[in-house]
Amino acid sequence: MESLFTLERDRAGWLHRTCRRALRVLGVRVTTTGRAPRGAVIAANHLGYLDILVLAAQAPCVFVAKREVRGWPVFGWFARRSSTRFIDREKRADVARVAEDFAPVLAAGANLVLFLEGTSTDGRAVLPFRSSLLEPVARGGWPAVPVAIAYAVPPPHSAEREVCWWGDMTLAPHLFGLAGLPCVGAAVRWGEPVTATSDRKVLAAELHRAVRDLRGEAPAGTLAAVEA
Repeated sequence: MESLFTLERDRAGWLHRTCRRALRVLGVRVTTTGRAPRGAVIAANHLGYLDILVLAAQAPCVFVAKREVRGWPVFGWFARRSSTRFIDREKRADVARVAEDFAPVLAAGANLVLFLEGTSTDGRAVLPFRSSLLEPVARGGWPAVPVAIAYAVPPPHSAEREVCWWGDMTLAPHLFGLAGLPCVGAAVRWGEPVTATSDRKVLAAELHRAVRDLRGEAPAGTLAAVEA
């Protein structure tokens, strides 16, 4: 068991250091409100692949991602290298399989990041949170920490089209476009832990409300990062 904890810790630490360097290369300036937890379940809004770099740069993290990510160029390799848990959301049994790995990740001191919207968006709204992945959280009584992410870029660029990755956007052209931006501001706002209830749907609703509230305050910080 000790070797498993060490593996989780080392891989999450590697991703943490790598993502900090990647953000510098991409010219992403991050402003943070609150403090990133350690060894916690994290519920975040999801705007695209950049979220992974931003959150992992805050603290060592392990992510739960849809199975398709495993085959993505570049990001698929990073995901496999960093112990990402891949899930087929259409199969209920697969949710249970992935949930068995939650406790070892948290015990290793890494954060477990859940994108409960189930897909990425353009950031104009936070989609309702799916509750299935919260079943082990509710059952174990683990607190979950909400976090909101927002992006901004200098005009005439558009964060919705050039930073957020959603819909039918193609990965490689979007990534090249992101790398060509003069700078990107990312605002990360951490909320207070939400104590788990025995009802995963109630927990999902509480976390969704908390992320929406945090998101309402995030854009100002993002713009300040871009204009600095």
